[in-house]
This record gives sequence, structure tokens and C-alpha cells, in this order.
Amino acid sequence: MSGRERRREAPADQSALRDGLTPAQLKALETLEHFRWTLKFVRRPMFQDPVPVVFDRDGQRYAVLRSDGTLDESPGFRIRD
Repeated sequence: MSGRERRREAPADQSALRDGLTPAQLKALETLEHFRWTLKFVRRPMFQDPVPVVFDRDGQRYAVLRSDGTLDESPGFRIRD
């Protein structure tokens, strides 16, 4: 098996990403988008709430939107390069 990354960065369907987010998360996301943060993906662990991951405008920092709408910049996991 080659060591090449097989995942591709596909354009995210924003409406599909927002499905299942709480009203507080959606409101916080709307505010973050004014500061050019972007919802890149949503982790959907089995039997747990969705975990939306947002990136800053430069793509250097990421954070998680908690279910109450708060921003967690130290979510406890790393994003692979």
C-alpha cells in the first residue's frame, strides 16, 4: 500500500454540514462567518452529538463548536495534515 494520502478535499455541501447542529451552534457559526471562519467538516461519532470543526481565514487555527454554541480552541484532538 502506498503512503500517499487518498483523501481528497472535496467542496463541502454547507447545508449538509449544518444538518443536525443545534440552534446555538448555528448562531455561533453565523457570527464566526462574519470573521471569515469556515465550517470545514463535522465529526459524527456514533451515539454522540455532532462535532463541527471550524477553521480561521488562514486555515492555520481550528476550533470546535460545542453544543451550547461556545468555541473550544483546545478540543483534545489533532487535525492531520
